[in-house]
Amino acid sequence: MTGMARLRRRLVERLLAEGVLHDPHWIAAFRAVPRHAFLPRFFVPVEGGWRAVERGDPGWRERVYSTDVLVTQLNDDPGRWEKARGSGALSGTPTSSSSMPSIMAIMLEELRLDDGQRVLEIGTGTGYNAALLCHRVGAGLVSTVDIDGTLVAAARSRLAECGYAPSCATADGAEGFPAGVLYDRILCTCAVSVIPPAWLAQTVPGGMIVTTLNRPIGAGLVRIVADEGATGRGEVLARDGRFMPLRAHRRELPPPPSPDASGWRPARLPLSMVLQPQNRFEFFAGLALEGVGTIREDTAAFDPRPGVDGTTSGLVLVHPDGSWARYRETGDVREVAQGGPRALWDIVEHAYGEWCELGKPERDRFGLTLDGDRQEFWLDSPDGRRWPLR
Repeated sequence: MTGMARLRRRLVERLLAEGVLHDPHWIAAFRAVPRHAFLPRFFVPVEGGWRAVERGDPGWRERVYSTDVLVTQLNDDPGRWEKARGSGALSGTPTSSSSMPSIMAIMLEELRLDDGQRVLEIGTGTGYNAALLCHRVGAGLVSTVDIDGTLVAAARSRLAECGYAPSCATADGAEGFPAGVLYDRILCTCAVSVIPPAWLAQTVPGGMIVTTLNRPIGAGLVRIVADEGATGRGEVLARDGRFMPLRAHRRELPPPPSPDASGWRPARLPLSMVLQPQNRFEFFAGLALEGVGTIREDTAAFDPRPGVDGTTSGLVLVHPDGSWARYRETGDVREVAQGGPRALWDIVEHAYGEWCELGKPERDRFGLTLDGDRQEFWLDSPDGRRWPLR
């Protein structure tokens, strides 16, 4: 057995130990598909930004077969890697990555893919996930699309080197696949603010869509069963997963003002209860704080995905309408300041009281109803309490 094969087996053993991989078909796929073939180079976070790593560098193999997300592009600019290679490190915002294998395993299993089913992947990225799909059902049943032609060309080449030839296209993933084929399954490996109606229209009635929601607070995985036309009904899944947003679904937030010393008051809740996915209240908080995102004092976007950044220090809640809430902790003292058209922290504390009255529902008690542009969350049943999905 080669060193790479041993590393692949160890990765599978970790996924099994984490309880995210169960299906023998996907176990076989993760053991067979060489992740290193799709990650000849990537970025790693360092003080001052991102450092460029490539095949042959110390630790490259171990990073490829770790359970970490590996950033492969900054600022939508393929040239940033060469610049980082020359400068040692540079700043930038991740815009493409090879996802955490644990999240990939969860999504692939939640897709409930069977032999002979046709599947569309939205967000080709490196091509590694497409390769896993090809191993499972055969490349002739797999289509993959990405808006970035540079990424698609590189992924197509690496897939071919591994013996896979799925249908690859450069297009806006929000519109599905250009050929207009009907699919049994659609898997989106980037986050969306709403479910694109084109996906529902390109899924056979009874077929399934698995994606993640582009919600800075209360994001996560959903599975939708398509009905006729652009309609469907879905469920929020207990197993969580978070991805970078589809380019068309990115959100910009205004920088908040700084409060004066008299603007601070005690906070009943820690900000971690609102922002960290492992807290049960986080999903419900996101429903109450629709459209609210988080930025740091330096205006860099906060990434709440598990394992990426678990801190709440220096974070500000911001809404596009100009509402904001700043939070700080000093020892055991929690304080908040807020301003703008709406008092966001008052909304948080009211939502917490409502959540408790409803029995502290977790994310898997929520579902979705989709009818074209009318898309809603609901609690326990479509006739229950509802919230718009925007």
